[in-house]
Formats: sequence, C-alpha cells, structure tokens
Amino acid sequence: MPGTNLTREEARTRAKLLTVDSYEIDLDLSGAQEGGTYRSVTTVRFDVAESGADSFIDLVAPAVHEVTLNGDTLDAAEVFTDSRIALRGLLEGRNVLRVVADCAYTNTGEGLHRFVDPVDDQAYLYTQFEVPDARRVFASFEQPDLKATFQFTVRAPEGWTVISNSPTPEPGTVNDNLWVFEPTPRISTYITALIVGPYHSVHSVYEKDGRTVPLGIYCRPSLAEFLDADAIFDVTRQGFDWFQEKFDYAYPFKKYDQLFVPEFNAGAMENAGAVTFRDQYVFRSKVTDASYEARAATILHELAHMWFGDLVTMEWWNDLWLNESFATYAEAACLAHAPGTKWPQSWTTFANQMKTWAYRQDQLPSTHPIMAEINDLEDVLVNFDGITYAKGASVLKQLVAYVGMDEFFRGVQAYFKRHAYGNTRLSDLLGALEETSGRDLRTWSKKWLQTAGINILRPEIETDAEGVITSFGVRQEAPALPAGAKGEAVLRPHRIAIGLYDVDESTGKLVRAEDGRIELDVDGELTAVPQLVGRRRPAVVLLNDDDLSYAKVRLDEESLAFVTEHLGDFEWSLPRALCWASAWDMTRDGELAARDYLSLVLSGIGKESDIGVVQSLHRQVKLAVDLYADPGAREALLTRWTDATLAHLRSAEAGSDHQLAWARAFAATARTPEQLDLLEALLDGSHTVEGLTVDTELRWAFVQRLAAVGRFDENEIAGEYERDRTAAGERHAASARAARPTQEAKAEAWASVVESDKLPNAVQEAVIAGFVQTDQRELLAPYVDRYFAAVEDVWESRSYEMAQQVVVGLYPSVHVTRETLEKTDAWLASAGPNAALRRLMSEARAGVERALRAQGVDAGAGR
Repeated sequence: MPGTNLTREEARTRAKLLTVDSYEIDLDLSGAQEGGTYRSVTTVRFDVAESGADSFIDLVAPAVHEVTLNGDTLDAAEVFTDSRIALRGLLEGRNVLRVVADCAYTNTGEGLHRFVDPVDDQAYLYTQFEVPDARRVFASFEQPDLKATFQFTVRAPEGWTVISNSPTPEPGTVNDNLWVFEPTPRISTYITALIVGPYHSVHSVYEKDGRTVPLGIYCRPSLAEFLDADAIFDVTRQGFDWFQEKFDYAYPFKKYDQLFVPEFNAGAMENAGAVTFRDQYVFRSKVTDASYEARAATILHELAHMWFGDLVTMEWWNDLWLNESFATYAEAACLAHAPGTKWPQSWTTFANQMKTWAYRQDQLPSTHPIMAEINDLEDVLVNFDGITYAKGASVLKQLVAYVGMDEFFRGVQAYFKRHAYGNTRLSDLLGALEETSGRDLRTWSKKWLQTAGINILRPEIETDAEGVITSFGVRQEAPALPAGAKGEAVLRPHRIAIGLYDVDESTGKLVRAEDGRIELDVDGELTAVPQLVGRRRPAVVLLNDDDLSYAKVRLDEESLAFVTEHLGDFEWSLPRALCWASAWDMTRDGELAARDYLSLVLSGIGKESDIGVVQSLHRQVKLAVDLYADPGAREALLTRWTDATLAHLRSAEAGSDHQLAWARAFAATARTPEQLDLLEALLDGSHTVEGLTVDTELRWAFVQRLAAVGRFDENEIAGEYERDRTAAGERHAASARAARPTQEAKAEAWASVVESDKLPNAVQEAVIAGFVQTDQRELLAPYVDRYFAAVEDVWESRSYEMAQQVVVGLYPSVHVTRETLEKTDAWLASAGPNAALRRLMSEARAGVERALRAQGVDAGAGR
C-alpha cells in the first residue's frame, strides 16, 4: 500500500486553501460485463484562497490520459505520481480541473467492486468509498471536510440499472444506456455511490406530513425469491418516523434506496440516499430472530447516518467515533423505544454484543480514547473498532442518562439545524448539549472521551446478624492500561442504577421489587450509598442495573454464589445478560476458570429465553474451551459441551429458534463417530429431528464439519456445491475444502491466499475461515513460521481490506504458547512495521497472551 496515505496536516492545509464547488463525473461502464478497466472523466470546479499556490487531487488509477487545469494541458506523466495529481500555480478564485483516466474494477470490496453471479453469469457492480476509495473511481479531494455537489453520468450495458445518491433518472432517449443524474446536495466524497447491474428491485414510499420519499430495495435476481421486502420496509418506516421526531429535521435527501450487494466487506455503508448492505442479510435459509434483529439494527444504524454523518459530517477522521457511536446508540434506542417495535429487548442485545465487543477492545494494547488521535489514513483504517462503535455508543447511553433523553435530543436538534450540510468537531455537539441540558460537560468529556481504559465497579456491603444492610458503598477501580497502551488509567464519573433482586416464591423467578432500584452518580474510589442502609439484604445486588454506564461489574460474594445457581431465573432478560457478561469477562480475565464457566453456562442456558444471548453463549463457550481451557482437559470439556448441545437439540421445541441454534452449535463441535454419523444421517435424510429443517445453510454447516474431521473430501464437497451453485455455495465449498485435515488441503488453501492475490475478498475470507481449525493444531504448526515470513510482503502488496484479512485471519492464534509470543515479538522487533500493521499484530499477540494466562488458571482449578 505505498504512496496512498494522506496525513491530517496535509488535509488541514488543503482545506484552508480550497473550497470545492462541484464535480461532474462521467464513467463509461459499458464494458463492465467483461471487466478490466473503464474510462473515468472528472471535471472539478473549486476556489483557491491564494494565487500561485500548489495543491494536489487524489486518484488511484492504472493510467491517466489527460490533465487539464484552467484550460492548460499538463503532462500527465509528470504530474501524476502514486495516488496524487500535482496542481501547481493555482489561480486565486475559481479553478477548473479536468482529468481523464482509466480506472480499474476491483474484487476487493474497495472502489468499484465487480462480481459475476454464477447463477446468471451477469456482472454486478457497487462502490465502497469509505475511507479513501472514491479516488479509485474518479479524481477527488479525498477528505470529509471538502464537501461538494456531485453530478454523475454513467454509460452502462443495455438492460442494466444504475443507482446513485440522486434519484434514478430515465435512461436518455438518444441512447438508452446513458444515465444522467441530478447533482447531489453538498456531501463528502466518501458517501457518494454507484450501484450498477441487472439488479432486481422492489419499490414503495414513505409518506409523512405531506411529503413523499421514494423507497427502493435492490438485490441480485438470484436472491429475489428470498427478499422479504415488506419486513425491510416496515423497519425502515419505523426508523423514519422515530428519527424525524427525535431529530426534528426532515429526511435530508430526495429518496432512500437500500441495496443488498455481493462480497461486501462490512455490514453496510451509509452512502447518502443509496445505502449498501452485505447481501447475507437476504436470508436464503431459516435464521433465528437474533438475525432479524441484527438486520433491523443495521438498517436503523445506516438510516441514522443520513442525519449524523451525511447531513452533518466530521471535519476529520478523529471524530469518526461521533458518526459511528451516535448511529450505534440510535439504532438500539429506536429498536427499544419506537412505537410498535418488534425488539423492545434491544438493550439486552446491546449489553450482550456491543458492550462485550467494547470491553474486549478496551483491554487490548491498542486501546485508545474514544476521541482517537488520527494522524493519517492508515490510522483511521484500523480504527473501525469496538471503541469507535461500541464503547462510544455505551458512553452516549450514559450521557443520555446523565442529561436526560429529552434534553439530549433537543441538543441534537439544535446541532443538525446549526450545521446542516457542513462539517463539525466534537465541541460543536457538546456545546449544543450543554445549552439544552444546562450541564457543564467539559469534565465529563475529558474523563470519558479523552482517556482510554475501563473501570471496575464492586459493591462493598456490610450487614448485621439479621441480614440488614449497615453499610453500602460502590468501590471503583482503574486497572492499569495494557502494556504498550498510551495514557494513564483514570477513575471516572458514572451514572448507574443499583438493582435489588429476590426470588418471587409464587413464580420462582428473580425479580426486582418496586422500590428495588436506585439511580445515582458514582465518582472517586468509594461512593457511599446511604439510601440502602437499613434495608434487608436481597439475594442479589446488581450494580449498573439497566446497563446505564460503561464499566466491568463484579458481584459481591453472596450475590455471585446465588447467581451461579440461579442465573437463568431472572425474570427479565437484561439483568441476565449483565450477569452472563460479567461471568464471561471474569473468564477472560482469569478470575473464573474455563471449566467453571462451562459449568455455569450449562446450569443456566436451558432457562435463557433470549435467543441472541443463547447464541452468544454458544460462541463464548466454544472459544473458552478451545483457547482458555487447560490443554490437558480440553478434550474432556469439549466432549461435555458437545453432549450438551446434542441433548438440547433433541429437547428443544420443534421448529423453534432454540432448536436451530442448538443444531448449529452441535454441528460446530460434533466429534465422536456416533455424533458424526448423526450429521451424515441428517444430511442424507435417513434421520430427522422433529421440526428441524436441514435447509441449504444448515446443510453447509454439517458439510464443513464433516470435511474438517476428514469424513468428507472433494467428491462430497463438489456434490453439495452441485445442489447450491450460487455465490454462497462457492464460498461454503471453499471453506470446506480448506478445512480438510490433510497437508495437501492446507498447502492448497495457503497458496491461494498467501502466494496468490487472485481470490476475491469474500472467497479469500472463506478460505481463511476454513483453513484455521482449532482441532488441527499439529497440522497447522508448520505455517507459524511461514506466516511470519510472509506477512510483511502481504501487507505491502495488497489493498488494506485484503491484507487485513490475511494478517488477522492467519495469525497463529490457535497456538497458545510462549513460543508464539516470542516469535511475534521477534517479528515486531525486526520487521519495523508501520503503525497500522503493528497494531493488528499487537492485538493478535494480546489474544494469545490472555489465553495463556487463562489456561494457567484453568489448570490450577483442575488440581
């Protein structure tokens, strides 16, 4: 990735010099079916503050044919170097630049991605520009604060459709293959978009207060039979209603299209008026309600971005967290509070997934303040992380509790009205919130947004002989930041609730009494809670009840003992999720042995009603046993877990989400001959489980496990692909082939990913997922040294997304040994990687180090 970086100082200098007015972009995509390159013609009109100044415009292209500045033809060979076209001797006032280049289709999910559907052999295109990839399609000033209008003209193959930020026009009458779009409002380069191909579409409208917004949903025709457009429109309209009310600002664009596209790297992208989603959200087979909730959350996340991110945009990428944290908070709040919501328990999902992600990220050596220091593009590319999204959203949730939801949204309303179609910094939002809430947020901001790390909250409770509380305090700790992290650990102000839970004798459920909740501010090392003195001690005292703050919570000894026996008995899903999360965090921190975590899960998971929590527990138990358990006990623990998955599969309600989840958990770990025979029998239909439909995706889950244990080889994998000759089938087959436990299969997979760069992003990801099998450590051992020998070249020669897949995915994380740490340290010392690569490697190393500590704890528990 040489020559494609941009520093913050360069961006600041350019922003002071330039004001960009408009782009006219003419793309000839008529040869897209064949691939290769395409002609890109860009005309940019911009004003310059200083006569004779020099600047540059960004472009990543195989060839530049023409550069014309203010009517003068420049020597393209002289002015175009790496990813920049030098602009020298600019005029004060208006300048006009025209660039003619050949740009390349990609298969990496960056720039203009091209995919050929094996079902119909048609090509499908879409753009993905965040962070710096509009420059792969047209010459652009690639930074968020140089907003402009964008007018696209696209020549496409006959019969194709072209979608962009502006409403889709009728093709030209002279040439039906030419699509001329209206200019956009002033937006940033990274949220412009083009989606081109013979896509299937469904259309509707959103109507409110006399205004009609056209809505569109698009996918490939091969997925059309699975597209549940009505459900997607329902969530979308719910979001429009709730956001327009809370933001007091009408949807800021002329239409709203949602496009489910192939081989998409992220979950979705907030292109203004043309949001792209990974097309795995078009469910080909049965999924649990957790998947529908996740899709709804993603839909609402991107819709929230239309205001927060697109209408009002960060000035530079150090405020990326403002975009992502706000949208993450808004998605959960809308799901929880919007009238008619199907997922009122969304804060349980938030605690179960987002908080867990944030806590993990915040304990890595790369931890950073929410408001991160972003010096260049390489910094921001690795900053789409659990702090930017999940910790930031958690802190916003606490801020809402601190200032009040009505006051919070009044501040947001003022912010949108004040900065519409402009760029902002954090201080702009905080200023608006201070005005509406009357609170001074400077100290809050300094402690929460400008420092790294996580606090621990513990209750300190004393009682008399009758069990009456005589003293109650909340102890706050600030553990040292991980080795290598910048900054110092700090104590913070927390807005929390304390919940008091007892067993309801009539139902057997753990319930919170009507007066069993108090809300207070916690600050400093010890906060006294006199409100609880004189009350009878309950069975469970839960700090941070309702999950208002961001902190690791520990139970007191009595509460922990009770919860260990009764975790599944909480009446409400959120306190259960908080206790599950605390137990998982204790396991990761080495305070609870992996074998004890397994026992805890097995004792309570049968009573867990929230399917998202159940599926998270499945993943966490498998990870704990695979990586955190004493290697000498691992097989026995895996056998115990696998037996439990099969028992729950057989006892689950027929046709239920829980049954499907247990079927997948069983498939992931089946190991004995009898269990593997059962997988084969379920595949061929000689055995059935009442209510369980072994559909396309579940079949592949079975096939991949049977391939990984050596039961299935090429013939069986190819036969399954013949049943599912689709893009998804190709990915699943690639995973299954890479999973086979033979030297030849591993060598073939390694060569396709590391020694060649021909695989498209989604297939490369699938091969890596199949290659790494936790029960194939001996087979994978030779690749540890090969990884360290190859990783630097991969990083230097591949695009960011493709390189990151390899660096993270093939790191020897299953080899939890001191030797792995030493080899990583030696590589870091000798290779001299840039900051982004060093961060990825350090994070991977930290995972092995944590697992090594946890294995020691588990071994001690077994003695």
